Amino acid sequence: MDVAVIEVLQQAGSQDPTILKPAEQTLKQWETERGFYTALYNVFSNHSLSINIRWMAILCFKNGVDKYWRKNAPNGIADDKKEFLRQRLIVNFEEPVNQLAIQLAALIAKIARYDWPREWRSLIPTLLDVIRGQNPLAQHRALLILHHVVKCLASKRLVPGRRLFQELTSSVFSFILNVWNTYTESFLIMASNGADTNQIQEALEKALLLLRILRTLIVNGFNKPSESHDAMSFLEIVFERARTCLECRKTLISRGIQMEVCDKFIIHLTKVLIGVLEMHPFCYVELIPTSLEFSVFYCFTEAGQALAFERFVIQCLNLMKGILLSTYYKPAKVLKDTKNPLTLRANQLRQEFFTPETLAEICSRLVTHYFLLTPAELELWDTDPESFVVDDGGESWKYSLRPCTECLFVVIFHHFGEVLVPVLVELMQRHHQPVDPNNLHAILVKDAVYNAVGLAAFDLYDEVNFDQWFSTTLKEELKIRSNNYRIIRRRVCWLIGRWTTVKLSTELRPELYKLMVEVLSPEEDLGVRLAASDALKLAIDDFQFNPEEFSPYLEPAFSLLFSLLKEVKECDTKMYVLYVLSFMIEHAGSEINPLVGALSSYLPALWQECEEHNMLRCAIISTLVHLEKALGSESVLIEPQVVGVIALSCDVNQNCHVYLLEDGLRLRLALLQNAAAPTLAITELTKNLPAVLEKSFEHLKLCLYIVQAYVILSPQEFLSQRGAIIIETLRPLLGDLNSEGVVMIMTVFEMCLCASPRQSAKLIKPVLITIFERV
Repeated sequence: MDVAVIEVLQQAGSQDPTILKPAEQTLKQWETERGFYTALYNVFSNHSLSINIRWMAILCFKNGVDKYWRKNAPNGIADDKKEFLRQRLIVNFEEPVNQLAIQLAALIAKIARYDWPREWRSLIPTLLDVIRGQNPLAQHRALLILHHVVKCLASKRLVPGRRLFQELTSSVFSFILNVWNTYTESFLIMASNGADTNQIQEALEKALLLLRILRTLIVNGFNKPSESHDAMSFLEIVFERARTCLECRKTLISRGIQMEVCDKFIIHLTKVLIGVLEMHPFCYVELIPTSLEFSVFYCFTEAGQALAFERFVIQCLNLMKGILLSTYYKPAKVLKDTKNPLTLRANQLRQEFFTPETLAEICSRLVTHYFLLTPAELELWDTDPESFVVDDGGESWKYSLRPCTECLFVVIFHHFGEVLVPVLVELMQRHHQPVDPNNLHAILVKDAVYNAVGLAAFDLYDEVNFDQWFSTTLKEELKIRSNNYRIIRRRVCWLIGRWTTVKLSTELRPELYKLMVEVLSPEEDLGVRLAASDALKLAIDDFQFNPEEFSPYLEPAFSLLFSLLKEVKECDTKMYVLYVLSFMIEHAGSEINPLVGALSSYLPALWQECEEHNMLRCAIISTLVHLEKALGSESVLIEPQVVGVIALSCDVNQNCHVYLLEDGLRLRLALLQNAAAPTLAITELTKNLPAVLEKSFEHLKLCLYIVQAYVILSPQEFLSQRGAIIIETLRPLLGDLNSEGVVMIMTVFEMCLCASPRQSAKLIKPVLITIFERV
């Protein structure tokens, strides 16, 4: 069978569909045949075959493990074959191709998740024996396999699986720790003695694999790491290893050797600390002072920063933030009812470390060093302003320096505001006056200070007279037209947006609208205009927003935003500007009607352009919802495009419905609420309503409102065409829903009976038994 399998695997890697498709079908047929997985093993373990064929064999084997390896799986692999394969997979550890070795390790880990320890008790001892051996390649492959096996076993969440993993941890942790120390020492000695680069790399790769294993074991394999001497000694040595490796990295770089694996090793040391802090916070308490001293040295001192690199700094800052944000280490102001001595101890250690002097230095360094725009960011602004402006959002603080530093600043300010408010106020007073437009450094520092004042707006509420600042300095700074000063103009717009929702007098809002409309001018820098649009959105979305005050600025603001929407190229930017326009339409009401003609004409073209960008299409649908509501009876003008959008977004057979369905249903309801009479196009949309009701349980309320709207709009026609199937679709739901859901369905039935009694009675009669059973 091996020859046939090799031939079909080769065909399955073809780019020609006429060859590829039959090969895939053949492989699918063979999946359940006895001997197929033995043949695959023979293929991928034959080093003389091409890499592509062996790669395909491993992938097919992995897919088979997913489908047919577990006990009682339909058409499962025979037990004798599984035993043969288990033993063969851990005989040879000398796979020469690294990518294939990784796939093979993942394959073995998948099997281990099913079979270890009962059916495969020899797996771990065999791997440990090879690691103890003298064959360098076999050692590396055994470590790679052990890493994947440990990672896979750690993912088990049921109690028996977790207990087994804890037993495994207790039996191998000490050995792995000793081997890791050996290889780490070997790397450090060879690097300091100027050994061959390949030898250094080999030792460090093995040390990194061992470190990954240790991280998984210590995070997931102990109930309380503090009860294990080996675990705590490992955590304590992590700091020293990181210091030594950073020095070693600098030495290697000075010799012209740049090792990516060295950076990964150092980063992984910090991941160990962050992982234990998150999973075992009480066991980490006594490491808080060391962690904070370590982080502050490398992030906030000249000597430490000379050794650090960006990804390492991000990890250290996130370690600090984790210590401050841990719900187990409550701040002093909420400690009144806390009796846990470890919580009290953690808070005490934090308070002792964060002295006023230390806090002032951290705050000052964050603002005047980390908040400064870098040359790379300024270059990006020049070449691609939309990418510069875009907000990564989400968890970008985990991997990007600017969001990371800003998050830490906000957290520290929240915890120690009474100490840091005077520090920031002093910085603000020192830099609030306009600066020389030719002095780029002064502009960057001013931008950084303004950034800090915006981030800490709520904490500075009682300290800053924002009305006065807005009416004097900020207002004037928007008029300075120097190219360098665009940095400040953008930041001022952002700052005004942040403070508008915190502290801005009602009397000054018209002035804010006027300034933002001026800044939205096409002659202004694109980055500044996008910041102004954000400020305008925040002002409109504020609970103090008064449409009458905004009325004089509605037309120019809408026109300028529409021009901005057409000008920007990136889908993310278009989506953001469109949301600002949606806010404006929503809050302006019918006053917007004369202005929306151009926008409604532009949206169909934009809809076609963003076929692959579902989030932008969601923004378009949301805008159409607001347009429908604003236009009221005049919305008949946009009905054709609205019907087309609804037809696509509410079609459960389209892949995009996953993203568009909810907004599409809202648009559909708005369309029906505005319709004076059922047009043919609106009636045609009822075709997909039963499928939506059947498949989209989470949108049931919206769907029922739509059904009610159809019943009110055209009872006889709707009930005759769709009534029977819709009622039959709702029938089984009566047994699954809670009381609120049942009442909603009953309301639909009641409305049907009111709108067309005779017709509805016939339709609902078969459901009465189910209703009475439910009652």
